Amino acid sequence: MSETVKGPASYFPSIEKKYGRPVAEWKSLIRSSPLTRHMELVSWLKSEHGIGHGHANALVAHTLAEDSTPRPAAG
Repeated sequence: MSETVKGPASYFPSIEKKYGRPVAEWKSLIRSSPLTRHMELVSWLKSEHGIGHGHANALVAHTLAEDSTPRPAAG
């Protein structure tokens, strides 16, 4: 039995379908932006890329959460 995806990632299939770009590409755009604050990034995705508020919020929330999670050191 597969687990149901919850939280921001639950939006990813509809984001990819609606906007025609993979989520990894959106995350890369978010990370390359000079903006760093959540709502600044959401507003930027909405105004510059035409993404709806809920989808923009999900992308930003998931990306910022990933970036704030400590990763194990290589070695």
